[in-house]
Amino acid sequence: MPLITSHCLVDDVMRRQPATIAVFLKYKFMCVGCPIACFHTVEDACREHKTELPVFLAALRAVAAEVQPA
Repeated sequence: MPLITSHCLVDDVMRRQPATIAVFLKYKFMCVGCPIACFHTVEDACREHKTELPVFLAALRAVAAEVQPA
């Protein structure tokens, strides 16, 4: 998967990198199963949940990198 950016749709991130679901849950984002997830970007979700975008993006990218083949 390409680098996760602030402009990626939440649903796309979770579908392409299922391990990132744990990050959404850890930060108490209720995006899993939400019908808005296919419209909201990661930036939108951070704004809605009052979470710092750079911190959240770093967490998503770290989990995504862990599951990439070497």
